[in-house]
Amino acid sequence: MINQGLKRFVTLSIAAVCISCSSGTTPPPAMKTDARNEGQNALLDEQYDALAKNGAKVIRINPSKSTVRIYAFRGGRASRLGHNHVISAPEFTGFFAMQDSPNDARFDLEFRLDKLEIDNPEYRAPLGKAFATTVSPDAIAGTRDHMLGENNMQAAAYPLVQIHSLHITGESPKFAVDARIDIHGQSREMWIPLTVEGLPEHLDATGALVIRQTDFGIKPYSVMNGLLSVQDEVVVDFHLVSD
Repeated sequence: MINQGLKRFVTLSIAAVCISCSSGTTPPPAMKTDARNEGQNALLDEQYDALAKNGAKVIRINPSKSTVRIYAFRGGRASRLGHNHVISAPEFTGFFAMQDSPNDARFDLEFRLDKLEIDNPEYRAPLGKAFATTVSPDAIAGTRDHMLGENNMQAAAYPLVQIHSLHITGESPKFAVDARIDIHGQSREMWIPLTVEGLPEHLDATGALVIRQTDFGIKPYSVMNGLLSVQDEVVVDFHLVSD
């Protein structure tokens, strides 16, 4: 027979898990208006307009034809009680510019954390067993609250995610992009493989990268000393299509 102390611990642990996936009474954090971030779209427009005037072939990415997905994974000793997450960016700004050669190309992609969509069932269903859990509206609200809150992404202070190419090498359809990733007020460089088709008139690009939250000063979500947590590594993949 289970002793009362262990029974109480199990009860509290399950309660903590439930709390972590419910919205509770705390509303999602209000997003601050950051003039620098609000002006980023206009700044990119100006930069790519200038490139076009200087003879570059500028291609604007169409969010309605494209997908940007972020996959976060459950962890901890009680991971089976949690669920994996599919996070999407239905709104973003993206450009690709190519001049005399692919090595002179430039690529930018940016989106806001407060515009993310969390655990859309249409995106979870095709991924199979690992994402088969039905996530309730309350659980989605709770995930948003925890993920964007002061103890995790701090989206009110750092609402913008940016990917900016520093150097592009390769030859169609395979390219390697040395990119600067800006998240949570910090920048890191990494190489991203891209498969690009349709150039120079059209862009159809696919790629993926792995981001470790702690590399950007973000503390992955955790409760009960790691009993249930979110893994440090998240996968970002994208399929970008031009107008």
